[in-house]
Amino acid sequence: MFTGKTLLITGGTGSFGQTVAERFLDSDIGEIRIFSRDEKKQDDMRRRLNTNKIRFYIGDVRNRDSVDSAMSGVDFIFHAAALKQVPSCEFFPMEAVKTNVIGTENVLLSAVAHKVGRVVVLSTDKAAYPVNAMGISKAMMEKVAIAASRNAGQTTICLTRYGNVLASRGSVVPLFMELVSQNKPITVTNPKMTRFLMTLEDAVELVLFALKQGQSGDTYVQKAPSCYIGDLAVAVKELLKADSEIKTIGTRHGEKLYESLLTKEEFAKAEDLGDYYKIPADNRDLNYALYFTEGQSVEEREYNSHNTTILGLEGIKEMLLRLPIIREAVK
Repeated sequence: MFTGKTLLITGGTGSFGQTVAERFLDSDIGEIRIFSRDEKKQDDMRRRLNTNKIRFYIGDVRNRDSVDSAMSGVDFIFHAAALKQVPSCEFFPMEAVKTNVIGTENVLLSAVAHKVGRVVVLSTDKAAYPVNAMGISKAMMEKVAIAASRNAGQTTICLTRYGNVLASRGSVVPLFMELVSQNKPITVTNPKMTRFLMTLEDAVELVLFALKQGQSGDTYVQKAPSCYIGDLAVAVKELLKADSEIKTIGTRHGEKLYESLLTKEEFAKAEDLGDYYKIPADNRDLNYALYFTEGQSVEEREYNSHNTTILGLEGIKEMLLRLPIIREAVK
């Protein structure tokens, strides 16, 4: 399905975008377009990959004109551009709205106008039962995408939702490693917090699955294990053979004790696809007569990082050793 096609990745200089780009370089895809606002990261990526198959576009999803400039002839879109650092979004919530909500609408309106074939919008576990500005903006992003999917013509718009990606930019594993290298204590906000764990490759597989299988308005969730943040710090410390102190510093702005990938309401209608859950689109219209007469059952169970498989120390180490930066550091 990718032969000779053009793929646009918004936020393409991020961890996800770079992994996807490298994944497709050996395929027979026609062109990969990297759209982002950071010229330095684009230049670094251009020099590192050194290929004519990738074209770079400087722009901002907040600006519809700059999005349109990269959209002509595009067949597929991975929409990964976002503000996603929880504390930063707490202090600048309107910036999160401008990028995550309005920026998403710009990308989707442009995609529909240019008759793009398929769009996958990337969301986060923080959009389920959101308690922070980042999660709320991502939850609104999901609503914008689902609403757009109802009137998207020949463009298929679907979504993915996943948890923490190990060793992605701004995540805790590189932070723990940096603290170890500087002989500083490993700082943990709350050792009893749980977080879903997945690798960048897992995230790419989920998005590719959605791209190939997704129907308009559907949301795809990858089943994933989780761990206690305190155990993650111990695992990093033991793999690096460090004697660093592990220091609890208290919960940061907007942090939750655990994250959810499916709410109780979503779990009630989710379809189990084996490695994934699919949340079908709610395509009812504004005539709620059927809803009021029949109602809708709600499960007592949600899918969260407290009730999924919680990895022990050895399981966490095994997963960490899948990461190139950990393998290199251990070696």
